[in-house]
Amino acid sequence: MRELPNPTFDLSPTSLPRGLLHRPSPTSQPVQGLAASPTKDRALVVTWARHLDQVRQVQRLRYKVFAEEMGARLSSAVPGHDIDLFDNFCEHLMVCDQVTDEVVGTYRLLTPAQAKRAGGMYSDQEFDLTRLRSLREHMVELGRSCVHPDYRHGGVIMALWGALAEFMVRNKLDTMIGCASIPMLHNGVTSGDAAASIWQQVKQTHMAGIEYHVRARLPLPVEQFDTSLVVEPPALIKGYLRLGAKVLGAPAWDPDFNTADLPMLMRINDLPTRYRKHFLGH
Repeated sequence: MRELPNPTFDLSPTSLPRGLLHRPSPTSQPVQGLAASPTKDRALVVTWARHLDQVRQVQRLRYKVFAEEMGARLSSAVPGHDIDLFDNFCEHLMVCDQVTDEVVGTYRLLTPAQAKRAGGMYSDQEFDLTRLRSLREHMVELGRSCVHPDYRHGGVIMALWGALAEFMVRNKLDTMIGCASIPMLHNGVTSGDAAASIWQQVKQTHMAGIEYHVRARLPLPVEQFDTSLVVEPPALIKGYLRLGAKVLGAPAWDPDFNTADLPMLMRINDLPTRYRKHFLGH
């Protein structure tokens, strides 16, 4: 198995192989507290990709969810894989089924040093992030979150979040940013009404301070849609909001994924007490 390129993260010498940004032992942690599901008896572990073949597994899962399930238009040099130019710069977090050796959940993280090396973040392509300049030194970008359809119960996403929080604290990072997607398909119809209505809801209750507002490069034309629908945000967005995340501005439209993307920011210090205890132990 070929090792991935060395990371340039400031706290890890570049002579060390990828993976040493993370806790050296154990390399994986069991997922605790799984809800009843078809996979409830499976042994699931959360770990970090250290080899190219592991990243390929992650990219195959992403393709299955984004292209085959959600209908995203993905161009890739490797058929059946979701690959973009940021993957080689990111750390890839995985939840694996030990029985099948299959990756069933994933996130990718772009650290501040790697973002500099990549020339920016994925979010920079969708939003003007000028007002976040003061945060970038300790800001990680989260992206490409997905879970296999057979494993969509609370244990998998909580395991991913727990590993993310531990990574952030151990590496002295305090801010997470990312694009949280709202499908444009609602009740079987392709429309921006649901996304516009969700935006109307969250901007009343979860907006960040104006000093952190960002502007979409390709805005969703929310004024053209019905913003009065009573519709719940996707589960992942609801989870972020419960964790204390803030919305940074109106959604962008991603034509390839056919989603409305909300820019969201979450800071470790804003975690509610019960989640701090759950993820960080204090």
